[in-house]
This record gives sequence, structure tokens and C-alpha cells, in this order.
Amino acid sequence: MAYNITLIPGDGIGPEVIGAARKVIDASGVDISWEIVEAGAISNKNLGTPLPNYVINSIKKNKIALKGPVTTPIGEGFKSVNVTLRQNLNLFANIRPIKSYEGIESIHKNVDFVVVRENTEDLYTGIEHMVGEDAAESIKIITKDASERICRFAFELARREGRKKVTLVHKANIMKLSDGLFLRCGKEIAKEYTDIEFEDIIVDAMSMKLVQNPQNYDVIVAPNLYGDILSDLSAGLVGGLGLAPGANIGEDIAVFESVHGSAPDIAGKNIANPTSAILSGVMMLKYIGEERVAKKIENALAETLKDKGTIDLGGNLGTEEFAQEVIKNLK
Repeated sequence: MAYNITLIPGDGIGPEVIGAARKVIDASGVDISWEIVEAGAISNKNLGTPLPNYVINSIKKNKIALKGPVTTPIGEGFKSVNVTLRQNLNLFANIRPIKSYEGIESIHKNVDFVVVRENTEDLYTGIEHMVGEDAAESIKIITKDASERICRFAFELARREGRKKVTLVHKANIMKLSDGLFLRCGKEIAKEYTDIEFEDIIVDAMSMKLVQNPQNYDVIVAPNLYGDILSDLSAGLVGGLGLAPGANIGEDIAVFESVHGSAPDIAGKNIANPTSAILSGVMMLKYIGEERVAKKIENALAETLKDKGTIDLGGNLGTEEFAQEVIKNLK
């Protein structure tokens, strides 16, 4: 079966890592026609907008996209392309698998859990304003519909992947209305899934528990901000953001992406680690039903990481060389 998939190379190291992922996916034998579109800082420079309408239209048409990192200005400039995509396409679930691999130096071994992050509201709605000249106010939005939807998604993911426990993260002891609503929704949804253990943990305590014993967790579900922070923290437990893939899932559209930044300081030097991009491609293949091919690539990647690493992991392989090693290990 042939698939039409939108490809967004991104900024900085994006074209290199996404290029490497594309080569691996193409070498696996799956039949994909890539529609390449431009977004981010490079698009803003060339077209005057970081997210042209044709990018949104391409994703809506193809329903699937593989995306590289894009630059987001800090404290000024254009709004995050990632946030805009999630909101415009209603990509309500952000999925971040956290897994340790043999051969990678990391704080913990035998880690395998998933962070499920609500992706469309919370403080990331970007509703904020100045109060006079000396204060700024941000509005935190938590709704019943979005909270129930993401909690149900987390339980369905747990059931689908044979996972045994869902942990809901909140700060309802302080934010009794907003986080309290998220927690109440999670508890109600949990009643529908009696085959799966449920617990809730306050976010600051969860940060400590993850650092101490990440092996205790299966699926973590959280509002937008906490999920963002905890997923990056979790990536640090298994070797860093270069090893962490991500997906943004909606009702009928999905965007898969490297979760690290665009790293413009090393762009074009062939030293970026493409593992996150390759694993995001693996997630994409599973989503479209190509489970066998996805497993083949993941096994080849694991074999490569075991024996040979990229420069950031203490190895000596460049971006392109690493991709070629993964391709050699495809079986």
C-alpha cells in the first residue's frame, strides 16, 4: 500500500535528522510518497510567515506528517509553530515514549513508560496580557471535555499496549478548580477501566519519584504544562532528548516529530543525533498500521545503538553515517 505523507524538514539540524529518518524509512521497504513543505524560521524568512497555509492544507489532506524541529523565538517574535499546529489541527494528545536502550549511558536502565500530555489548553493557550507596566497575567484553561478526552486516550493506550497502570499528575492541592477539574475527570474515566490500575500524584512529588524510580510507571497522563516538563525530565533519565520521539494525535490527523530543538549552532556539521527523528518515524509507521516495518526499524536502531553511537553519545558516527548503520542492520 502506498502512503502520502507530509514531510516538514524544519530549521537548524532539522533537515539533517529528518533526512536521515527518511532514508531509513525508505530503505525499510514501505511505500511512501513524501510531500515536502516548509515551516518555521526558514519559512518566516523566505515567505514572511512561519506557518504558511499550504502546510496546514497538506497535513489536512494527507492526515499524516513527519516533522523536524523548528525554531521558536524566546520572549519575542512569532508564536510557536508547534503550538499553532496542535491548536489548528486539534491534535489533542501529545505522546512521548520514554525507553532506555542497551549501550546508552543513562541514569536508569530498564525504563519503558509513556507520557500522555493534553495538548490544546492549559497555560499553552497563550492567553496573556500585561497588567499595567509591571505585571503580566497568563490565563490557565482546563475544560471537562479536554480532560476527559485525554484521560480516556491514556487508558486506551494502556490497554492497547498491554500496560498495567495509569498515573495522573496534577497540582490540585493548590489549583483546586483547574487541576481539581482535571483530577476529577481522571477519576471518573478510571471507573470505566477496572482492568487498569489508577493513581494520582502531585506534580512536584512526581518529579522526584521519576528521578528515583522511573521503572514504577507505565502511562503518565498530565495537563499540558506538566506533561511538557515531565517528558523532558524523563528523556534525561534515559540519555537525553536526542533519544526521545514524539507524536501529536487528533481525531483523524497525526503529526510525528523530533522533540529536541533545532540546535542551529551545530546545523550542517553532520553531528546531530537522528535517533529521535527515526523513532518518531517508527511511531508514525505503527500509527498507519505498518507494525512489522516499524519493529524492523526499531530493532535495527537498537542494534546500532548497542554497538555504535553518535558523537553526542560518546561514539564517532555522524548523522549520515549513523543512518547508514541503521540501514545495514535492517533485517
